[in-house]
Amino acid sequence: MISSLKPLVAEFLGTFGLVFVGAGAIVANTWTNNALGLLGIGLATALAYATMVTTTMNISGGHLNPAVTAALWMARRIDAVRAGSYIATQLLAAVIAALLVRLLFPGPAVEVTSLGTPKIAVDVTMPQAIAAEALMTLLLVSSVCGTIVSRGAPKVGGFAVGLVQFCAILVVGPLTGAALNPARAFGPALVSLDFEGHIAYWAGPLLGGLAAGWVWWKTLLSPEDLGPSGS
Repeated sequence: MISSLKPLVAEFLGTFGLVFVGAGAIVANTWTNNALGLLGIGLATALAYATMVTTTMNISGGHLNPAVTAALWMARRIDAVRAGSYIATQLLAAVIAALLVRLLFPGPAVEVTSLGTPKIAVDVTMPQAIAAEALMTLLLVSSVCGTIVSRGAPKVGGFAVGLVQFCAILVVGPLTGAALNPARAFGPALVSLDFEGHIAYWAGPLLGGLAAGWVWWKTLLSPEDLGPSGS
């Protein structure tokens, strides 16, 4: 029983850390009159992501993201039941993280940013937002498959994953917020009750994640990398 809970506890802890820092950085940036800026938000989020993936990868695989879990289900690295439990845990962790952001940060900054909920820019259409999130998530999941799942991968922990997230925030952050993660968007959106454009943060990452999982399963992963896994 305890051993079966370990991966879920790891996913909860890792996702909580990612969402708390990612959403908190946006709120803190507003509170400090843009002292962090896009670069600071990206760096904080990327470092949190890299650290949490590295911390949890040997226990749960370091998914921390429903799109990653969906991709590894597509690549036959995780069964459907375990995938469902991972995603439920990730969403719960994101909600708890958003609740703590609400409790810890000043009210005006929290309200203005909707707890750091990612936003689609005014001039960006829904198809463009979905495409941007999908493309960058495909690259993010590819970094997971290439540096964590593949047994011949360079042993760099979660560094590559965090680096892709950092690049994504710099490139498409002004367009969509570069969530690349349904849990990252869902937690703050639920707590702030701000679901404007929310479909983009499910459709884009899941499309990109599943596409990456299929490509790696069919063409890039070796036979010993495939098959059900605890991660």
